[in-house]
Amino acid sequence: MQPLGRDWVLAGVAGGGQAVTDGRGTLVGVRLSHDVADVDALEAARADEVDVLGTVLDSPGVSEAFALATCNRIEAYAVADDETAGFRALSETPIAGRSECVRMDQTTCLEHLLRVAAGLESLVVGEDEILGQVERGYETARSVDAVGPVLETVVTKAIRVGKRARTETAINEGAGSVATAATDLLGREAPLAGATALVVGAGRMGAAAARALASSAADTLVVANRTPERARLVCEDLTAQASPASLSDLDGLLDEADTVVTATASPDPVVDEDTVAGAGETFFVDIAQPRDVSPAVADHPSCRVATLDDFDAVSESIRDRRREAVREVEALVTDAVPDLRTQLRRRRVDGAIATLYGDAERVKQRQVEVALERLDASGGLDADERDVVESLADALVSRLLADPTAALRRAAAEDDPERVAALTRLFELDDRRDADPGSEEPVHQSLGRIVDD
Repeated sequence: MQPLGRDWVLAGVAGGGQAVTDGRGTLVGVRLSHDVADVDALEAARADEVDVLGTVLDSPGVSEAFALATCNRIEAYAVADDETAGFRALSETPIAGRSECVRMDQTTCLEHLLRVAAGLESLVVGEDEILGQVERGYETARSVDAVGPVLETVVTKAIRVGKRARTETAINEGAGSVATAATDLLGREAPLAGATALVVGAGRMGAAAARALASSAADTLVVANRTPERARLVCEDLTAQASPASLSDLDGLLDEADTVVTATASPDPVVDEDTVAGAGETFFVDIAQPRDVSPAVADHPSCRVATLDDFDAVSESIRDRRREAVREVEALVTDAVPDLRTQLRRRRVDGAIATLYGDAERVKQRQVEVALERLDASGGLDADERDVVESLADALVSRLLADPTAALRRAAAEDDPERVAALTRLFELDDRRDADPGSEEPVHQSLGRIVDD
């Protein structure tokens, strides 16, 4: 991995692992995440996942795409004819416009996606939300036909590893999410005992923050949402008493609140300098992306604002508590990467072999028809004799393809992509898969010449 320079696309890609393809494309990716970028950079690069998928897929040479956008990471992936085409497509996304952006070659993409789904790359290690976000990103990509053979294999493998991490280890045992980390940060920075706590937003993150605060020492808990009914449902699900409220009453709610967690999906800040004009001593933890609390609020003499950039101490504390589980999950990922590479190699070789045999079958049928027509013209054949001719043709095709098939499988088993590529070029397999199946032209010229001769 390396940060992208100004001319990173024009400069090309140097080194970086073997290509992972199914015979149709190479997997590459770009990312901005909490380990390399702050909240401002993440906010500036944020874009709708569907828009990112469309941008990548519209680029020449790209066949598949995947995007992942969470509160602390934005990532995009492309399966393209080659790395240059893939990175050129990704350069059109807002992610690549940032100097903090990290590009990932094929091998890095595999390990990184598995680590992300397993919770190893999260701001709060082991948090569960990321697995659901990967699953939703996968469904979004499928809904716009952006997922093909490569990403189907890679993303579903990442999801399976993520589930194993949470069922076979203690990586997510106990409190541990961005929402619970926000409550932890509140407890470190401001006394919760006897405080009035306000959660702004009643989506997944807001509900998680409300659950965490419900088990704290806060005296009063209020959940405010644009739709009060949703806030009421969140309150009813809590173990402690809480009151629902509407965002239209936010000014008054902030006047009474001592601590505030914001987690809405609003594209614009819901708390600004005017909203807090009458607020007393108030500590905000903003876990939304884009931000719910305007940076100007921090200038208010009675307000303190923490964002995801301030979670380092809490994150390290949780990682320390889960150190053994982290090692176990890292071992799961380490074991899974070679298996995933094997799956992709097999997929590529299986596709090449299927093309080889499909072309041979069409050539065989054409030649058998010609032979039977000639034999019929000279006296004809009975059914048994026709079967002998067809069986002979089948046997010849099988024998002719036995060696190249075995060579392809050996190259895949030995992880030799150069030999696989050489064999596919020799038999023009990639070109053949792009040919019109209904064309009258011989589909496999080299094999056709062998059989015709």
